[in-house]
Amino acid sequence: QVQLVESGGGLVQAGGSLRLSCAASGRTFSTYAMAWFRQAPGKEREFVAAITRRGDNTYNAESVKGRFTISRDNAKNTVYLQMNMVGPEDTAVYYCAAGWVITQKTVEYDYWGQGTQVTVSS
Repeated sequence: QVQLVESGGGLVQAGGSLRLSCAASGRTFSTYAMAWFRQAPGKEREFVAAITRRGDNTYNAESVKGRFTISRDNAKNTVYLQMNMVGPEDTAVYYCAAGWVITQKTVEYDYWGQGTQVTVSS
């Protein structure tokens, strides 16, 4: 069992930066691939970025490539999402997720956090 708690969301101006954190409970954090998803009002939850168990490979959605960076610190049981050059289109609730495989499919992830709101003002 893994519990995930996101933090770091808030209001940011367009062009600014924000770093989200996701703290995991339990001693098995390093055995999970981790990912970030987001969900804007009226839209489906969409993949943002993912990282392998050891952090040696990362994957980003096309919409965030070159702007967002996912990373993890297994010693701290934490995964991060550094968001740079944000725009109004990035406004959403951001969720972290843990699973056994790297995938863009929400159904493949076993554990989810409660989400953190990110609002970008223009």
